[in-house]
Amino acid sequence: MDFRLPSTHRGLDHDPEWYRRAVFYEVMVRSFYDSDGDGVGDIPGLIGKLDYLEWLGIDALWLPPFYSSPLKDGGYDVADFRQVLPEFGTIEDFQELVSQAHARNMRIVMDLPLNHTSVDHEWFQQSRAHPDGPFGDYYVWSDTDQIRQQIRVIFTDTEVSNWAFDSERRQFYFHRFFSHQPDLNYHNPKVHDEVRDIARFWLAMGVDGFRLDAIPYLYESDDGTGESEPETHEFLRNFRAFLDDEFPGRVLIAEANQWPKEVAQYLGTDDEPECHMAFDFPIMPRIFYALRSQQTASLNEVLSETTEIPQGAAWGVFLRNHDELTLEMVTDEEKQALYGWYAYDPRMRVNVGIRRRLAPLLDNSRSELELAHGLLLSLPGSPFLYYGDEIGMGDNIWLEDRDSSRTPMQWTPDRNAGFSEADPGKLYLPVVQSLVYHYGFSNVETQLAQQASLLHWVRTMVHLRKHHPVLGVGSLRVVRTDNPSALAFIRDMHADDCRPGERAETMLCVYSFAHHPVSISLQLPEEFRANKVTDVMGGAVFPTPSEQGHMTITLPAQSFYWLSLAGVKQSVA
Repeated sequence: MDFRLPSTHRGLDHDPEWYRRAVFYEVMVRSFYDSDGDGVGDIPGLIGKLDYLEWLGIDALWLPPFYSSPLKDGGYDVADFRQVLPEFGTIEDFQELVSQAHARNMRIVMDLPLNHTSVDHEWFQQSRAHPDGPFGDYYVWSDTDQIRQQIRVIFTDTEVSNWAFDSERRQFYFHRFFSHQPDLNYHNPKVHDEVRDIARFWLAMGVDGFRLDAIPYLYESDDGTGESEPETHEFLRNFRAFLDDEFPGRVLIAEANQWPKEVAQYLGTDDEPECHMAFDFPIMPRIFYALRSQQTASLNEVLSETTEIPQGAAWGVFLRNHDELTLEMVTDEEKQALYGWYAYDPRMRVNVGIRRRLAPLLDNSRSELELAHGLLLSLPGSPFLYYGDEIGMGDNIWLEDRDSSRTPMQWTPDRNAGFSEADPGKLYLPVVQSLVYHYGFSNVETQLAQQASLLHWVRTMVHLRKHHPVLGVGSLRVVRTDNPSALAFIRDMHADDCRPGERAETMLCVYSFAHHPVSISLQLPEEFRANKVTDVMGGAVFPTPSEQGHMTITLPAQSFYWLSLAGVKQSVA
């Protein structure tokens, strides 16, 4: 499989706001490609697949932790922030990855878990052994576990308390996540210095930014909830100032599973910025709810909410990632419905969510996969794809915890799905061999040979989005329709938002979640009434709207249109 393009190796484009137009791809190093035959994916293996990612149209890679770790939580339990886990490669390998990615105009964003470390980290070992030593207060210690009981337990499946007893120090330590992940004490200024030094270490190698894992939980207090406390935002403002001063053009991405108006606080203000991007969590479960209920009311409601964000900030949107499909942001009624539709086997559930990949969630329905991707690529912000979803990879619910959706990438129909030359028994996780999602036909090589495959379709849509920057930086206005199964919105980009070579553009995006063909009527706002409506994907010309802006559109079951509105009047500010 040769993915080399004639335009490669041109180097990075200079664009301080590159992240606002980027298509991200989450790739787990251990899951992508094994270059040395030990059964574990590695950094040299990822380097060897950069041509594939460039061919796919990816602008930036998000790498979950590859630090030295005991791997009790997928690497988020860090034992050394300055070392690469030996089975993944070396620091020199990582430097080569950054260099090769940049040569292809592709950025590298890495996870930075700021909230906690592993119990194996030298800081914790020193803290527990020498309470009065220099690391004694790097973590949150208490003589009792009966304080701060108002702070909720997050991992309700495995933990009953946020406190764990250490037999060596004879005190309790605080942990918002697993008990083997003690929380750092951000009330200690030395911890701030350590975090900045760690960031400098990786930024000096050319890393383009950090995803700040579990950012709301940095601080806790006796009276607070342990989430989004004022000191957390003060820390982020200072961290952003440090980044802008020493490494301009690099980005911070906030992971905060909260409502948009709350998450927007992590973006700061124009005068006091914090993160450059933040994930939009509430949209994701509502997409899945609409696909089964055939009702778009909750999607319309979320998209209609106006949340002001600073100039230059952006949302990150996604369908799936390495974590469970979280259901914390839906009503109890919606949660039970989603469990019934998508997690009918208890093994499919974890914490307050569903641990399944995209294709199995949607029963491998091509129409639903296309509808979901079409919506994702047209939402405000930058889309994040998850490795393997472009080929409809399956999962393995018989694996523990979230490993069900972290299995090896499927490259070929050969042994180990072309992921590794190791004995199959040596693989870090087995490849998917289920009846529907078997690697023998769900793989890159097979889908490359089929022009009508999901892989080719996703690639086409990614490149189409890149040719229409309005889908990244344009404003959004929901347009009401007469059909409860329909969703419609206008994306609008002014000339002031255009870079050289771009043009102002207005696009009408219409989606039907109905399981049968439907006719949809809508009314365009006055400033968007067009004299020509054109299908962006096929070029077909649609009937001109009436003078009152009325349009009727017929859509097949579970389908969508991206329609260019040419000749529109200048949008009203």
